Amino acid sequence: MADEKIVIGTDTMYPLNGVLTIPNQTHELFPAVVLVHGSGPSNMDEKIGDNAPFKDLAEGLSEKGIAVLRYDKRTFVYGKVMKNDTRLSVREETIEDALLAAEFLRKDARMDASKIFIIGHSMGGMLAPRIDGEGGNFTGIIIMAGSPRKLEEILMDQNNEVLNSLNKILKIIARKQIASISSKFDNLYNLSDEEAKSTTVLGKYTRAYYFKEMGEHPSVDYLNGLDKPVFILQGEKDFQISIEKDFNGYKKLLGDRPNVTFKLYPNLNHLFMPSVYGEILKAKKEYKVAQHVDQQVIDDISDWIFSI
Repeated sequence: MADEKIVIGTDTMYPLNGVLTIPNQTHELFPAVVLVHGSGPSNMDEKIGDNAPFKDLAEGLSEKGIAVLRYDKRTFVYGKVMKNDTRLSVREETIEDALLAAEFLRKDARMDASKIFIIGHSMGGMLAPRIDGEGGNFTGIIIMAGSPRKLEEILMDQNNEVLNSLNKILKIIARKQIASISSKFDNLYNLSDEEAKSTTVLGKYTRAYYFKEMGEHPSVDYLNGLDKPVFILQGEKDFQISIEKDFNGYKKLLGDRPNVTFKLYPNLNHLFMPSVYGEILKAKKEYKVAQHVDQQVIDDISDWIFSI
């Protein structure tokens, strides 16, 4: 196994450092995967607290004979420049670089161009079908802790879960803040694009347009017409998304499709690591505990890729 330093988007305004993890050489071409981050700025290892799930996936899958490409997220490197861009959407933040990464793999003579996959984690999982549909043209799609719902619905659920965990005084304050955010989201799709670009919904920089643009390209639209292989995974102790609304939401949409595989993992959290506290209020403490992606998850993804 070897790590090769690479750059994604060398000819663009936003070149990104990355690592291509190559299995021990054989005479055969390698299947390969692109790793796509969850929400927020993130480095190539998708470092969260003291955990590095993308590094774990890269090393684990490479040991199985699968090449893995990971790279710094654009907002991790260029966030200060991008935060004032009122037109920012997931296309600029995530999609464009994932497409460049897929193209990078296809041009590498060591890769099997007919076996290029995408693994999207969290929001990356939500976007994976769109990335595929907008030019990724992957052999198969792996969605880890994703959701078929809109991003704002998930955020409001998370806020309400926090609200229900607070004491009476904090609950009163938080309820007003959550109601204010909710009212902005309620009007989201009534705004024109220009109105949405000038309306902030979270903090000083997060614009309504970011949510509107993503919501107008739901993953459901891309998944409905898909006949290529899809693998959907979630941890049972994931407190950032819901088994009922997200994992089972995918099942309601796609459960009868022969091309879709589902797996729910007991006692694993949002990072596919063993659950520690299992509460959204203790998320920071949970992710400060250094762990690794469960080996069964790596085995299952590897087996699935080699079955295609």
